[in-house]
Amino acid sequence: MSFNNLDTLYRQVIMDHYKNPRNRGSIEGNPMTVDMNNPTCGDRIQLQLLVDDGVVKDAKFDGEGCSISLSSASMMTQAIKGKPVDEALKMSELFSDLMQGKDIDEEDIDLGDIEALQGVSKFPARIKCATLAWKAMEKGVDVEKED
Repeated sequence: MSFNNLDTLYRQVIMDHYKNPRNRGSIEGNPMTVDMNNPTCGDRIQLQLLVDDGVVKDAKFDGEGCSISLSSASMMTQAIKGKPVDEALKMSELFSDLMQGKDIDEEDIDLGDIEALQGVSKFPARIKCATLAWKAMEKGVDVEKED
C-alpha cells in the first residue's frame, strides 16, 4: 500500500472515531473520574474508569475538542477495556513513543486503530491533543493504585 493510500486510510479511521465515538458517555455507580484539558487547543475531556482487581473493566469519556483529541479518547477507551492496568499503562507508554516519532515494538501489544494517529507526530502542536485522554488514564489508574 502506498504512503498516500495509507495516509488516507488513517484519516478515515480518525474521522470515523470522531464522528462515531466509541465509549462516549458515563459509567453508572462510582467510577474513577478524571477531568483534564488542553488550554492551547481548547480540548476538554472527562474520563471515567472502572477498575476492579487490577483490570480496567470499563472506560468511558465525554468532552469536547478537536478530531484528534476525541478520536484518540475513543480509540484509547476501546483499547484498554478488559486489559490489566499494567498493560494499559504499557500501551500508554508505546503511544507516547509513537507520538514522539520513535519506532515502537508492537510484539507484545497490538495498538489497533491507535496506529492511525502516528502521523500526529509530524505536528508537535497536536501531540497534546492526541495524548490528553492517555494522560487522564495514567492519572486515573495512579490514583486507583494509591487506594
